[in-house]
Amino acid sequence: MADRKRFALVTGCGQGGIGEALVREYAKQNFHPIATLLPSQPSGHLDKVGIIYFRLDVTNEKSVVELKRNVKILTGGFLEILVNNAGIAYTMTAIDTDVSAVQAMFDVNVFGPMRMVHHFHDMLIRSSGTIVNIGSVGGIVPYVYGSSYNASKAALHHWSNTLRVEMAPLDVKVLTVISGEIGTNILSNDVDRALPEDSFYAPLSYAFRQHVKRSPSTYLILAFSVSSEVIVLETTDRFTYAEKVVKQSSSRSPPAWFWYGNTTFLVRLLDMVGWRTVWDYIFSLLFDLEKIRNERQR
Repeated sequence: MADRKRFALVTGCGQGGIGEALVREYAKQNFHPIATLLPSQPSGHLDKVGIIYFRLDVTNEKSVVELKRNVKILTGGFLEILVNNAGIAYTMTAIDTDVSAVQAMFDVNVFGPMRMVHHFHDMLIRSSGTIVNIGSVGGIVPYVYGSSYNASKAALHHWSNTLRVEMAPLDVKVLTVISGEIGTNILSNDVDRALPEDSFYAPLSYAFRQHVKRSPSTYLILAFSVSSEVIVLETTDRFTYAEKVVKQSSSRSPPAWFWYGNTTFLVRLLDMVGWRTVWDYIFSLLFDLEKIRNERQR
């Protein structure tokens, strides 16, 4: 048994994302990584480094069942690590939200991990394995323009917490990663999004467009009213992030939550002291929300 291969299955391994970095790091740590890609995604970035991949749509039950069949054949029915990483973003003010788009996002970000665990739990139990759910500081703080995405990650966090408790007697560990600002291309689907012309937030339309177009390698917060400049906060390199996550997930006793990435120290500190409304001031300032009040009072 000691010589048996160790397998790590990671969902959402498109080029330029966290998943790609994770499977490459698992390979470095002597795991046999298994990546998943959407049916339409190119695979060259995985082919050139020799990483096995399967096509998967986490919103499709049949696709998940087919993936399990293939993985089970490959691994002999064992799975040491499952990383629920596949996710999408949706950027919009809460009152201008397209609920159908949010439902589609929840199907990926929340119900996707649920489907994966439902179908792969027996393989993880057989291996006394670990489930890794990739969360976000967005699930902790009231990040402006991210109410729907924040809600999806908060739901994932709470589901993951209960999953951890329920899986403990089955000797399966559950690690929730609270990710800070990581340099990825998760915003690629949002680059053409704009506020509705009749939105109450229309005075912030330009700032909103700059926000959704921000580079995946640098994180931009606009605060024109404060300094008339763009505030630039560098993101955490995704490969550095992957090193930390792989190390934690492959340990014998991973933590319940692992915080890593730009801004996580501050978010964790303020969350621990319970100073919730401090974010009201911070985000109102950074996103120039008082401009809306001032426009309405004219």
